[in-house]
Amino acid sequence: MGGTKAAVAWLASVAPDPRGCRREWERNPHGVALLPAGRAWDVLILPAHLGHPTLDVLTRMLGRTGPVLADFGDNRIGFFVAPGTAERWLGTGVRAAGNGTWIVVPHPGRASRGVRWLVPPDGSGTLIDAALLELAMHEAAARLALGAGEDG
Repeated sequence: MGGTKAAVAWLASVAPDPRGCRREWERNPHGVALLPAGRAWDVLILPAHLGHPTLDVLTRMLGRTGPVLADFGDNRIGFFVAPGTAERWLGTGVRAAGNGTWIVVPHPGRASRGVRWLVPPDGSGTLIDAALLELAMHEAAARLALGAGEDG
């Protein structure tokens, strides 16, 4: 349980009112809070058809990645990367949430019916290296392209 407490503290630390954030997580029936990106992390958001294979590649490369979210309906996958990445990111079809944006974040220790953790934060502040994420995206896209070529 220490990992969950550390993850809650790490995530809530970016909120304008960290204590209020923790209270909101406990009271909100969906178990989510709105948190600002760009302070401790940015989020790169991929469409699910590329995001899931990218996560598979990253997991194979690293074993354990940094935090990864899936949105309502599992349509998009969000990878937590270093602050400032969103400002520099150039990529077709990839959304970037950085300074000045807010994202819905579920409590790391509770099940949520909407946004959910595919890889919850461990509280250590570990993030996904953007260069490795880009390599994993290229490999996942190449595999998807090869698979599409075999079907057609």
